[in-house]
Amino acid sequence: MSTPAISFRDLTLGYDRHPAVHHITGDIARGELLAIVGPNGAGKSTLLKAIVGELKPLSGSLDLQGLTKRDIAYLPQVIEIDRSFPISVFDCVAMGLWRKIGAWPGLGARGREEVVQALDTVGLAALAARPVGSLSGGQFQRVLFARLLLQDASVILLDEPFRAIDTKTVEELIALIEHWHGEGRTVLAALHDMEQVRAHFPQTLLLAREVVAWGDTKKILTPTNLDKSRQLTEAFVTHAHVCERDEERETA
Repeated sequence: MSTPAISFRDLTLGYDRHPAVHHITGDIARGELLAIVGPNGAGKSTLLKAIVGELKPLSGSLDLQGLTKRDIAYLPQVIEIDRSFPISVFDCVAMGLWRKIGAWPGLGARGREEVVQALDTVGLAALAARPVGSLSGGQFQRVLFARLLLQDASVILLDEPFRAIDTKTVEELIALIEHWHGEGRTVLAALHDMEQVRAHFPQTLLLAREVVAWGDTKKILTPTNLDKSRQLTEAFVTHAHVCERDEERETA
């Protein structure tokens, strides 16, 4: 039996006391490569935020099985980096080492070598001195993956990591994810491209504000399950809008 890396027990998550993900129970095994899929508004990002500690449960529990925040690397869907700020590609990637060494003045020769290796891995060694604001979307996503590399985390969370980037970059970043999986790291990725999931992710969690199906990707991504997830998500969104209107009337 596989050892769990993350466990959910009747977990409910939400914002301002409004549930967004309901009653999730299950385990993610150590070393698992898991896609989290579902329609927009299904709760994929919410679940990742809870795992990384940005969102507390409304009820139930989330157990990291002894892992700490230092063991988790997280790439959110929206990166809060001002790309007009005059920071180089090298320094942006070096931020991935801050948990180990603190501020950049403590980088040292070994740290600089690690940054160069990470840049080389994602094919950006020649652009180390360039300002991040001059990069294309695909190049900037490589920078973010290089920064993840330096965190050397046992659990990696990716929220829509292939959004708006070119096919070649997607292929190379998927190869890096598969390399992480081969090293025994636990990788969770929220994705919308079902063909990518079928081709590269052996396990899938299908969400629609609740678990629709969870397990072997080939068994999960069936037309019946996908249609059910769409219907459930639409029903939850409609219900939420009705509740918001009722609250507005009560407070008027």
